[in-house]
Amino acid sequence: MIKTISAQSAKPKMDFYFNPSLNIGYNLGNSIKDSQNKDSYYYQNNIAPYLPNKLSYGILAVGGYHFLPNFAVGGGLKYSYIDPNFHLVYWLVQPRIIIGPGDDAFFIDLTYGSQLNNTAVKDSYYLAVKLGVQTSFSKRLSQEGAFVLERMQLGDNSAFFLGVSYGITVFSNKNYTKEGLD
Repeated sequence: MIKTISAQSAKPKMDFYFNPSLNIGYNLGNSIKDSQNKDSYYYQNNIAPYLPNKLSYGILAVGGYHFLPNFAVGGGLKYSYIDPNFHLVYWLVQPRIIIGPGDDAFFIDLTYGSQLNNTAVKDSYYLAVKLGVQTSFSKRLSQEGAFVLERMQLGDNSAFFLGVSYGITVFSNKNYTKEGLD
């Protein structure tokens, strides 16, 4: 006897998705000023005393494809404000691990970003781990809340931020959540 798997019992996938989100993070480390080389350009030009602020703000936009029940890959852009001299724009690659896909999915995002614009630093990169919950809202829309740990390499120095994130996810598979089942 051959068993068939019905569409209702198969693990759902979002298919294509777009995920804009906002985040705020608190600087976990000491000021870069404390560990900075006193002969550096940043210190001599009085940039160092203000680098970085205690808080970082960001806007993130990721588009991707959910091709396996528990795995999706996306790419996008992130704008991060740390200080008046540090308006950083990164391009991103973001694999997403989804545990319990569907209505109340837990997810883990691992993000790598490389700096696109020129500010007080060059060749900055960004690493982040985001742990959160994605809750269904309608047929093609979910909202998410998450905790984020970010590391930003800023020239010869780095900063760690612990923060929160809120976003929405718009996806193409209307049957991904219970609201979409007809």
